[in-house]
Amino acid sequence: MSDKQFEGFDTSDVDRWIGVPLGGSVMKEPVHVNDIRRWAQGMQNPNPLFYDEEYAAESRFGRIVAPQSFAVCCSDSHGAGPAIQGHIEGQHMIFGGDEWWFFGPRIYPDDRLTLERMLFDYKVADTKFAGPTMFSRGDTTYVNQKGEILCKQRSTSVRYRADLARDKNFFAERDDPQWSDEQLEVIDKEKFDYYASFLDLGHEKRLGVKTGDRLPRRPIGPHTIASFTTEWRAYMMTVWGAFQPDDGPSSLHEAGWLPEMSRDQEGAKIDPAEADGLYKGPSRGHVQQRYANLIGLPRGYGYGASMGAWILDYLGNWCGEWGEVVHSNMQYRFPAFTGDVSYLDGEVERMVWDDPSGRPVAVVTVSMTNHKGDVMAKGQAEVRLAVE
Repeated sequence: MSDKQFEGFDTSDVDRWIGVPLGGSVMKEPVHVNDIRRWAQGMQNPNPLFYDEEYAAESRFGRIVAPQSFAVCCSDSHGAGPAIQGHIEGQHMIFGGDEWWFFGPRIYPDDRLTLERMLFDYKVADTKFAGPTMFSRGDTTYVNQKGEILCKQRSTSVRYRADLARDKNFFAERDDPQWSDEQLEVIDKEKFDYYASFLDLGHEKRLGVKTGDRLPRRPIGPHTIASFTTEWRAYMMTVWGAFQPDDGPSSLHEAGWLPEMSRDQEGAKIDPAEADGLYKGPSRGHVQQRYANLIGLPRGYGYGASMGAWILDYLGNWCGEWGEVVHSNMQYRFPAFTGDVSYLDGEVERMVWDDPSGRPVAVVTVSMTNHKGDVMAKGQAEVRLAVE
């Protein structure tokens, strides 16, 4: 924690939550195959391994399997809940990054997941966006019905005072960029070139990877209110009645949200939309410019958890079904706004040949930029590859 004190930004209530095992909500039913299909659709990832049962039957898995990114879909808060503990009056939050560790087992239809959660730490810094800003990290561990630890997510939450962000007006561009038909045709061609990179690999192993190899570029967008809404509805937590409380302690809903961004839990007993998050609650700024402006953002914007999923899918599609991401540490620096196009690029920085698994590991540097060159996300991942 930082020793620096900021007037009007009281973090004292956060301190008592550090290291406390947290509760939340858990899925009522097992994962359904259509949950996985909807996730692939929402994340704009047309890899048939995740939606086409005939294609998946010919894979090493023998059936549809969830992409590694799907774990966050099984959380009640994008995995960020543990990093949003303690009351800070007038606060809002955006995602600052995710670190993932994957331990081998994959998620299949009919799996049941439980979550273990804890606030890890935080620090406060002065930012151009909102002045005093908290960067808090919280852990979510995902466990299946066999007791196998699937993965661990350390999510960074950026908590700030919405009124100060409005005053600073850091993001000046209010209107969507305009794209010509010719420009959209170019973007569509880039998308199909990217899709060919993993469809051509098919069920084969990716071999011969070496330092300096560049991953194919992945374009996503232009983003729209419709695409952000489709993303949101891919998260199972957004389905009315899909989750139930596990009765553990949590202050997530008392974090100091603005009244306009709060959930009406009593009203939701009559109309679930009152606590839906998107219709009413902290996510409405993603698709309604009025509420985006309220929290210091210029227009509709994407989800940090989706940015993380795009990156994991990008790495997973590249290594193919015989490889897997074992670790990823990404910082999110700039939102995906409506009208923007996001581009993912990667390069193999080095190869590790003495991994205990006996398989080669590619250390991949990943960057996500928008069409203007702003760095949206950046980090490094370790990807375990196949052997002949």
